[in-house]
Amino acid sequence: MLKEKIINNRMRTMTLKIEGMGCSGCVNSVEQALLEVQYVESVNVDLDSGIAKIIYRENEPDLQEMVQAVEDAGYAASKV
Repeated sequence: MLKEKIINNRMRTMTLKIEGMGCSGCVNSVEQALLEVQYVESVNVDLDSGIAKIIYRENEPDLQEMVQAVEDAGYAASKV
């Protein structure tokens, strides 16, 4: 699931659907992977729903960078 909205003129949010998480350690892995993407300011991942809410600086990074970071951590991320 991909949902994006403008928070203010410099920050945006994006919501991704994450698959393959089974514990709080998985949540931490996904959050850390996304936080390592340049321009990502904060991440909140919910284990039960599999939803990651990401706040990032406008125009950076793109969706593919975020998906790749999650995949590199061993999980799947997608837009719906």
